[in-house]
Amino acid sequence: MTAQAAAHLDTERLGPYLAAQVPGFGRLVSAEKFAGGQSNPTFLITSTEGRFVLRRKPSGALLKSAHAVDREYRVMAALAQTDVPVPRVLHLCVDETIIGSMFFVMDYVEGRIFWDGRLPELQPAERSGIYDSMNAALAALHQVDPAVVGLADYGKPGSYFERQIARWTGQYRASETHPIPAMDELIAWLDGNMPVDDGRVSLVHGDYRLDNMIFESAGTRILAVLDWELSTLGHPLADLAYQCMQWRLPSEGAFRGLGGIDRKAHGIPTEDEYVDLYCRRTGFEVVGHWPFYLAFSFFRLAAILQGVYKRSLDGNASNPERARRMGEAVPMMAGMALEVVGAR
Repeated sequence: MTAQAAAHLDTERLGPYLAAQVPGFGRLVSAEKFAGGQSNPTFLITSTEGRFVLRRKPSGALLKSAHAVDREYRVMAALAQTDVPVPRVLHLCVDETIIGSMFFVMDYVEGRIFWDGRLPELQPAERSGIYDSMNAALAALHQVDPAVVGLADYGKPGSYFERQIARWTGQYRASETHPIPAMDELIAWLDGNMPVDDGRVSLVHGDYRLDNMIFESAGTRILAVLDWELSTLGHPLADLAYQCMQWRLPSEGAFRGLGGIDRKAHGIPTEDEYVDLYCRRTGFEVVGHWPFYLAFSFFRLAAILQGVYKRSLDGNASNPERARRMGEAVPMMAGMALEVVGAR
């Protein structure tokens, strides 16, 4: 099945299934695919009783352990009683005969999603509030005790970066379409400069960034953090460094980062200010290995983008045109990582 075909759901089969499995669902009226996103196709489901969201695995051949919608469902269910804002999940379907792949259903959360880190539609005070809310939610996540919420087995504790570099190197090699020397150089640098494991373990989101959050319609509070498919037990500073890439990415083009803008005039904290605020909230210290964490984050994003690009060539990307553009950015990501660590 191609990405175009996957944009449609078998509503004749799905409707009765959801009516039987989701209390108060009513009768299915429509299913419309959201335009954004590259990984798991996501649909707005409208019924006679309200609106819901369905998130499914994509079709076609998939990389091992990718697109784990069952893990997304599990972690959001576990976090429902914590200070971490997540949508209420309603049902996980592992029967692939219903729509052709595993999927889950959650509440539809009404609010705003921001796609540009500069937040051009807001005033400086509002921008400050948005960044403060993101910082607070990340700190709250990293202070959740995985055992208390039933996630003690959600990943392997310890040696996080060693395992992640091996995993994403494998994912990158499996989706490699042509040689990229900067990626080869970066992989070698990461392997040779890995810090000794310091024993820190927390729940990590894995893709913590602005456009994976829903904010209230009038205000700066986060209503829901989305896209948990890369979540696991890991090192908390991996999430922080991944988000802080936004400060270094170019402000023009597809990534809409904060590079080169006057942050004070925009009401946006500097990278150092953001990191310091996180440390005050968590009690953590960021010392010694921050360039490594940043380089790892650039590497992992590059590996993800390469996978997205490969799916576009195979006809299985959720958004083929954007996927091709993302694939072209892989060498840039690797080059930025090498600059961060002084290897260029």
